[in-house]
Parts: sequence; structure tokens; C-alpha cells
Amino acid sequence: MIRIDNLSKSFTLHNQGGAVIPVMGGASLTVAPGECVGLTGQSGAGKSTLMRMVYGNYLAAGGSLIVGDLDVASAAPREIIRLRRETLGYVSQFLRVVPRVPTLDVVAEPLLALGTAGEEARDRAAHLLHRLNIPERLWALSPTTFSGGEQQRVNIARGFAHAYPALLLDEPTASLDAANREIVLSLIEEAKARGAAILGIFHDESARARVCDRLVDVTGFTPKVAA
Repeated sequence: MIRIDNLSKSFTLHNQGGAVIPVMGGASLTVAPGECVGLTGQSGAGKSTLMRMVYGNYLAAGGSLIVGDLDVASAAPREIIRLRRETLGYVSQFLRVVPRVPTLDVVAEPLLALGTAGEEARDRAAHLLHRLNIPERLWALSPTTFSGGEQQRVNIARGFAHAYPALLLDEPTASLDAANREIVLSLIEEAKARGAAILGIFHDESARARVCDRLVDVTGFTPKVAA
């Protein structure tokens, strides 16, 4: 479902004379349907960079990055937008939403964008908010007013609203209490059971051991510096 081959990335420092800094090279991995692959490596090794490349936020310098049947490395913006709407979900560490939109609609939005009837989409959103222990009295409020833990759970609910064939998870259990952590791990296991291909970053070692089928150390993708 996710196939990465010889992927490379560099950053150009325009405020430093256009210096080019290579940050990744030769990255290759696959994630099959129903599999969860965890990215490991020290801080700064490139885990988040690789995730952002898969999602199309960062443009690859070379190689291929196929999600489903689309090569994200060479896709047009409209193709990436469609991929995100239909195929590839992303649960980031931070909730980014339009202010003043009610929480129920924030979670239902991925389904509404696919043409799901409003009542059905909001029923699914309500189910997930209940499951993730977001009090119903908060659903009519914007989640921008919530605590960090509440925002994280809203973000998770939104990411799992649609049955994406592929999912990117960036620290989905960070800062959660034991009860909500268990709920999130169960959601991940259910997504795997229905065939979702999951690529994630899990600093919680016990969570990683529970849901990840394989680990890939991105340190091996760091470009070698010539002597």
C-alpha cells in the first residue's frame, strides 16, 4: 500500500547563499495492508521528515513514494489533495482546525468531504468522541479552546472518522492517560484488522511493541558526508 524506493530529500537555505543540505538519501521501505511499521531513530534522524514526504508536505528530491497507485514524489497538487481526502489519513501531534467550527463538525469533516450524508457523518463523529471521552457538552464548542489532551483526542477522532486505506500516526499516544491510551491503541488495532497500512512514530515503547509489526531505523537513510 505504501512503497518507498531510493527516496531522497534536501533543503535549500536561501538565506545562506542557496546552500543545499542533504537530509535523507536511499530511503526504501514498504507497508503492506494490515501492517503497522514504526519509524525509529534519534531526534533529528528524519522520522518526521519522512512522514511529511509521504503526506506530500515536503517535496522529494529523488526516488519514488507510492501510496496506493499514486507516486506522491511526482504527483500534481490536485492528486495529493484527492489522496488525502480518500486514501491517506494523518494524525499529527497538533490539532489544526478553522477556529469557531464546532468539535462535532471538525471530526465529521473528512466524511462530509467524501459526500457522506450529514447525519451519518455526525453519528460516526459522535461515536468516536464518546469513545475517546470528550464530554458531549463540549461538542458544540471549537476544540481550539480545549486542553492539550482533549485536542489530541479530537485529532485522533478526526483521523479515524474515515476508514482510510493508509494512515500516518505521529505520536498518537503522547500525553494520554492510561484509559485513553488503551482506547487509541484499540483503534489502531481495529484499523489494522480492516486492512489499513499504518506508518507511525511511537516513542512509547510499550505501545510500539503492541501495535507495530516491524521497526525501521531511519538513521540508515541519513546521507553519508564525504571525508
